[in-house]
Amino acid sequence: MKPTQPPTGGQGSMLAQPLTLPSLPRIAAYLGLLLLGAVLGVAGGLAQAAWFPLGLLLALIAAAGLFLGGARATGGRAGAVAPAAGWMISVVLLTSTRPEGDFLFAAGVGSYLFLLGGMAVAVMCATLGWGRQPAGSDARLGK
Repeated sequence: MKPTQPPTGGQGSMLAQPLTLPSLPRIAAYLGLLLLGAVLGVAGGLAQAAWFPLGLLLALIAAAGLFLGGARATGGRAGAVAPAAGWMISVVLLTSTRPEGDFLFAAGVGSYLFLLGGMAVAVMCATLGWGRQPAGSDARLGK
């Protein structure tokens, strides 16, 4: 048996690299995407209630576009998670009732489809989104 030899083509696996903080422009991009997700959650909540079937479809397509666009713009899945987190925070805050009894989401099928459909779109875009690929010549993924 031969002892296992370390890879000779560079720095090794991405999992073996130490964790580093993201750069300041990347942090600003993630915060901007978080804010865009929050704005889209409010706008989608209003649109789906105003024009029920088309507004719901428009809001979910816009959410998917923002989540996938964020992943593509940043080059990683965190770009899809940041606007999804902003969307979820704003939508959950809008579902809570105020002391006066006011609320934005009624207990109807459209509201539930918006909430559950948006969460499903966020999970799909974050897991199937634009993942990083290894940069070495040894990798076959970057064809």
